[in-house]
Amino acid sequence: MASIVRKIIVDASPESVWATVGDFAGGAQRIAPGVFVDCRVDEDDVRALTFADGKIVRERLIARDELNRRIVWGWLGDEVTHDNASMQVFAECEGRSRLVWIHDTLPDELGAWLA
Repeated sequence: MASIVRKIIVDASPESVWATVGDFAGGAQRIAPGVFVDCRVDEDDVRALTFADGKIVRERLIARDELNRRIVWGWLGDEVTHDNASMQVFAECEGRSRLVWIHDTLPDELGAWLA
């Protein structure tokens, strides 16, 4: 299983970062403009993300924890046998935040594409 773990310090308040990260419908485009060019919620808790190269990925919202500023989702489709991703926002000193992204996926080859 490919596992990706990224920890990023963001020069913004945890509330501000969570407002973007916790937005399942529109946060991806704000987090990575130019990587994602469209995001649509097709049905309850399922979004279709369009990448700049035209690839469309469907993802299901698994959990959204406002109190702990954590969101969890998983990729749907025949390309994956397992997929689970989360982002969580933590307060740092001086009004900054730490964003932790963890993504586990099978097959392993998808890890390189996601990283």
